[in-house]
Amino acid sequence: MKLISFGIPCYNSYAYMGKCIESLLIGGEDVEIIIVDDGSTDKTAEIADAYAKKYPTICKAVHQENGGHGEAVNTGLRNATGLYYKVVDSDDWVDKDAYMQVLDTLRNLVNAGTPVDMLLTNYVYEKPSTNQHRHMQYRLLFPQKEIIGWDGMKRNIKGFSILMHSVTYRTAMLRECKLELPKHTFYVDNLFVFVPLPYVKTIYYLDVDFYRYYIGREGQSVAEATMIKRIDQQLRVNYLMVDAYDLWSIEEKHLREYMLSYLEMITVVSSAIGYVSKNPENIAKVKKLWKYIKKKDERTYKHLRYGILGGSMNLPGKFGRRLSVMGYKISQKLVGFN
Repeated sequence: MKLISFGIPCYNSYAYMGKCIESLLIGGEDVEIIIVDDGSTDKTAEIADAYAKKYPTICKAVHQENGGHGEAVNTGLRNATGLYYKVVDSDDWVDKDAYMQVLDTLRNLVNAGTPVDMLLTNYVYEKPSTNQHRHMQYRLLFPQKEIIGWDGMKRNIKGFSILMHSVTYRTAMLRECKLELPKHTFYVDNLFVFVPLPYVKTIYYLDVDFYRYYIGREGQSVAEATMIKRIDQQLRVNYLMVDAYDLWSIEEKHLREYMLSYLEMITVVSSAIGYVSKNPENIAKVKKLWKYIKKKDERTYKHLRYGILGGSMNLPGKFGRRLSVMGYKISQKLVGFN
C-alpha cells in the first residue's frame, strides 16, 4: 500500500501542471499521484496520460466529464490507495525538503502503530507579481511534533484557519465521514477541511513550509472579481457548512470553538463579497443567508453575528457594510490571498 495519495484536479492545466507533478514525483514509490483530467479541452489529458505511461507505478491518469474542482477531488479520493490523501491543485507545488520530512514523519507514525487522522503543515502564498512569499504557520495554535487531540490545541485565533493546503488526512477517515463535495462549485476546499473535523481524533503538527500556493493566475477563484462573479457558489458552500452539523452538540470545547470560528470566517467572507460588489441582488442574497442562519439556530446566529469577525455585519445600513468591506480589504493585505 502507498503511504500517501495525491489528488491533482486538472482543468485545462497543460501550461503549468508539469511543475506540480514533478514536485511530487520525488516521493518515489511511497506515493501515488492521481491526475484527474476534469473534462479538459486542451492538452491536459495528453500530459496526464504521458506521466501515467512514464511512471506507471506512481502516476495514475483518470479522465472524467467536467464536474468541477469538487468532483475532481472526489474522484481522486475514490481512486486513492494510499494511507493518506492530500489535494494539490495543478498550479501549486510542494517544497522538496519539507516533502521529505512529511514522508519521514508519516512513515514513522505508521511504523510506530500511531497513524494520526490529520497531519498539519504550513503553506506559503507565492505571489510573483509582488515578489511576495507569505508564510502561514500554526505554531501559535498547535504544539509541534506531538500527537494530540483537540484538547491539546493551544488556542483559537479568529480568522486563522486550517486550509486544504495545510491538511493531509488519513484516507480511511475521509471515507468514514462520507465526504462528498458538490459538483460544479468553487470554494469547496472549505468543505473538504470542515466536514471531516469531528472525525479527527488525533493531530500531528509538523512545522515545515510544505505547500506552495500560487496567487496571481488570471481568473483564479480567489481573485476578488471572480469571487463576486461566483458569489452563488460561495454562498452554496456557506449554506452547506451551516447545515453540516449542530455545532453546539460537539462536546469537545476546542473543536466546537474552532468550527464556530471557521464558520464565522466563511460567513463574513460571503457577506463582504456581497457588499463589495455593490450589487443590490447580491446584498439581498447575503441578507437571506443571515436570515436562514437565524431561523435554523438562534444560538449560532448570535455567535456569528456578534463575534469578533462578524460584529461589523451587525451594524446597520451602509456604515456597517462599509466597515465589513474595510475589514475584508485589510485581511487581503495581511494574508495576501487576493
